[in-house]
Amino acid sequence: MKKILKSIVLFVAFTIVMPQVYAQVSLGINISARIAPPALPVYTQPVCPGDGYIWTPGYWAYADPDGYYWVPGVWVRPPHVGVLWTPAYWGYVGGVYGFHAGYWGPHVGFYGGVNYGFGYGGVGFGGGVWAGNVFRYNTAVANVNTTVVHNTYINKTVINNNTTINNNRTSFNGPGGVNASPNEQERSAMNENHMQPTSNQMDHQQTASRDHNQFASVNHGAPATTAMNRVNGRSFNQQGRIANGISSGKLNAGETKNLENREANLNKEVRTDRADNGGHLTGQERNQVNNQQNKLSNSIDADKHNANNANYGNNEVGQRKANQQQRIAQGIRNGQMNARQAARTENREQNINRNINTDRRANDGRLTAQQHRQINHQQNRASRQISHQRHG
Repeated sequence: MKKILKSIVLFVAFTIVMPQVYAQVSLGINISARIAPPALPVYTQPVCPGDGYIWTPGYWAYADPDGYYWVPGVWVRPPHVGVLWTPAYWGYVGGVYGFHAGYWGPHVGFYGGVNYGFGYGGVGFGGGVWAGNVFRYNTAVANVNTTVVHNTYINKTVINNNTTINNNRTSFNGPGGVNASPNEQERSAMNENHMQPTSNQMDHQQTASRDHNQFASVNHGAPATTAMNRVNGRSFNQQGRIANGISSGKLNAGETKNLENREANLNKEVRTDRADNGGHLTGQERNQVNNQQNKLSNSIDADKHNANNANYGNNEVGQRKANQQQRIAQGIRNGQMNARQAARTENREQNINRNINTDRRANDGRLTAQQHRQINHQQNRASRQISHQRHG
């Protein structure tokens, strides 16, 4: 009950007796704790899902009696064009760690000097800018597939000019943490009219608060889910697990093909359901999708821990197979290759593997010169197809 009440305080603080537009929200402390939040976890930013999304970094939130829990970083749509996100942060003052909520506004305000990465280096935001009604992404710091999103530019100066050195990944401002104070621009931004987190963002935090594995008391500072490509974007986390399984050799081509086909079918089902309901999922549909994702998650875990590990062999053919699997894993991990593309690619890899195994069995474990040439030709085609699907 205490946990529920404490969580309610955190969310109600965003909304009670508070209009949609308000000022100086970052100066209000929504919740406090007596112990410091854990260090920021290291994670990879998911690829931007499309035009108009803005990255909001992950952060530690708090709920009694279990303490800190990690709210995954996520790409979200802003409440309207022209606004930017000022991240939440913890500040240590007078023996208490106070939580300062994030907010939307025309400029980025003070967020404790905390280096959240991906454009939020401690001061301002270098991940993109508004150009009229279009948001342009800085691919020097943002993970954007430029074959899908074309409103991009490269500015590496923000990495050097607006970055707080934070080798310990400290997650709070004040003594023992990041010693930073608002500069003139941040003070000005803090006094502008601000907008509260969107309903999607609030749902996102509430979802994290209900996941036992997100609490530091359980994960010891290494949360199960660190980032998502969008709110309720659990598929990114599962794609990351599949990519890691490929890289480690714990998932072979056939297993990956089957998993990615299921992932692609689930994604198609979600798109269809959203299209039929004005972009939303009903409660029943959400429960059904969650059940399917749970089953897929269990299958990923089972496949990664069975005895069917990938074994490429210490030879030229095996080395090429291993290299292509690493390229596929990287394409999945970076979002350059979607589930359907990954399934098709791994289907080709599985067929090549079958041909190799058949040829070796027919020739006492060896490949003839002609078979070598044939396999090499197939691998060349597969390599070109991987490049095409990763780069469009």
